[in-house]
Amino acid sequence: MKIAVIGTGYVGLVTGTCFAETGNNVTCVDIDVKKVEKLQSGVVTIYEPGLEVLFERNIAQGRLKFTTSLEDGIKDAKIIFLALPTPPGEDGSADLKYVLGVADDLGPLLKDYTVIVDKSTVPVGTAEKVHARIAARAKVDFDVVSNPEFLREGVAVEDFMKPDRVVIGTQSEKARRVMETLYAPFVRQGNPIIFMDERSAELTKYAANAFLATKITFMNEIANMCERLGADVDMIRKGIGTDDRIGKRFLFAGIGYGGSCFPKDVQALAKSAEEVNYDFQILKSVMNVNQLQKTTLIPRMKEFFKNDLKGKTIAVWGLAFKPNTDDIREAPALENIQTLLALGAKVKAYDPEAMENVKGILGNTIEFCTDQYEATEGADALLIATEWPVFRTPDFDKLAVQIKSKAIFDGRNLYDVKTIRDLGFVYFSIGR
Repeated sequence: MKIAVIGTGYVGLVTGTCFAETGNNVTCVDIDVKKVEKLQSGVVTIYEPGLEVLFERNIAQGRLKFTTSLEDGIKDAKIIFLALPTPPGEDGSADLKYVLGVADDLGPLLKDYTVIVDKSTVPVGTAEKVHARIAARAKVDFDVVSNPEFLREGVAVEDFMKPDRVVIGTQSEKARRVMETLYAPFVRQGNPIIFMDERSAELTKYAANAFLATKITFMNEIANMCERLGADVDMIRKGIGTDDRIGKRFLFAGIGYGGSCFPKDVQALAKSAEEVNYDFQILKSVMNVNQLQKTTLIPRMKEFFKNDLKGKTIAVWGLAFKPNTDDIREAPALENIQTLLALGAKVKAYDPEAMENVKGILGNTIEFCTDQYEATEGADALLIATEWPVFRTPDFDKLAVQIKSKAIFDGRNLYDVKTIRDLGFVYFSIGR
């Protein structure tokens, strides 16, 4: 098929590349001239494991192209994916200006029957709005389909190529046949394509992310109880995770969730509930607890340093909101760094992929280091904010010499408590 993907962020670039990998001809469209020039020259503009190989192969074989021209990009396309940003507005609702703006532009450009696919995470009812905006200027038949993505940053290529399910919201048989044909190569092992109405598909995406965010937050609440009761959250995680009604994933306690999806989607779902006069109390609690959880180690750090962090140097390992990505949106590390700076501390930071993105926000207010040991050299304490694999088995003998107080504040529970204390470190973790 000839496919157009409008938007080249995490979702758009992965979507376009993976569809090209299964033999489709894909053109990705973006208004960012510099980004498109980089993509055209073979430079991947995001860090996503496994993406670069597919990206380079499909550009070389002529199946993946990039343009800033919407008209050129959608020419002869049978399917057009909208993978545009939906940032939170001031009131927490998803801002649809980019999605609806493109919908306005698409109408007069359509030459034949086309399936328009909402790939962005959008509020319930967006497919109807997009349809109305396109219909106002279109002269040909078309359908608008909701096809939410369930990609995890860091394993997005694997998730796309081998999805555990594909959700498609449409009440059009014609659109259903097109989408079924498109996704057939991805579900050969028998994983389901689940068809439903557009509104249910839109809500499915929000429900999935809100539930996972709730699961994480619940375990952080249990961790906070553990610290008061002398229990170990890791033991509890194992104890409940073996119950197949609960499952073992998303049960790790830490300094809260961040990223491009969970914070925005939980907030947007809560706002949607508010608009239909429903008090979604669980989501309100999830947001409140997560916000407090992000800096839960700061009070312990203040106590350790006798309430005086002024002039202290804190090494921070990890800036991305999770490992295997350079995404820093809503990253707990940033809130901790800003709090430390406000308390008069100096920060030396290292992250394998996200430092350039943080430099654009924090500039020269902190010191960026070439590796984790440069960050800990001469530091008064270490704060671990992201569970990158490289941080899991460090040279503890080296750290014992470098960190003046031998204090480690571990926001991701990377180390065994007894083992690291036996090595002589003062160790603070979450719920243990």
